[in-house]
Amino acid sequence: MNPSEPHPHADLLPVIPDGMPKVRPNRFTRWLGRTFLRAGGWRVVGTLPDIPKLVLIVAPHSSNWDGIWGMAAKIALGFRVRVLGKAQLFWWPLGPLLRKLGAVPVDRSSPQGTVEQAVQLIRDSDRMWFALTPEGTRKRVEKWKSGFWKIAKAADVPILMAYFHYPDKIIGIGEVFHPGDDMDADMRAIREWYRPWVGKNRGTY
Repeated sequence: MNPSEPHPHADLLPVIPDGMPKVRPNRFTRWLGRTFLRAGGWRVVGTLPDIPKLVLIVAPHSSNWDGIWGMAAKIALGFRVRVLGKAQLFWWPLGPLLRKLGAVPVDRSSPQGTVEQAVQLIRDSDRMWFALTPEGTRKRVEKWKSGFWKIAKAADVPILMAYFHYPDKIIGIGEVFHPGDDMDADMRAIREWYRPWVGKNRGTY
């Protein structure tokens, strides 16, 4: 059987490891997330690593639907991720909702840059999966942003590569990548790993 083809008895979700950051258990919201994925024909494949702190990257990011399906998977799995958001967005009542969903306000005018703020968040946490899209936009780009690599390297945590594959309606949990000393070589290797996966509107090349 092709691994991209759903097994008739396969579950929608992988096993959840003990070390993964989790939200407070809520059977209803997890059921809601699973139901939404099932209704759309989506499933999550791969192995979630038992690692308390890492940088999670997701690609290809080519549609606003990525956020909807990704949020459904997050709710269904019950894991906690953090993302940075513009501080200006955290006004009431949007601010409390954004924080509940895992967003952390970032002050872009701070002398401490965005990368440094993210690194400090990871260092100060017992468990944190910090998520971002390496493309930085829904449009096709020739060069990925290197912020995720710099954050992982400075915080001394690995990078977990996850992907969307719309032809088979899969959200995939891929490999754990440990940054080396050559950023350019690592960036090329990571982007090449993403070559097979196709987003809603494009691939990564």
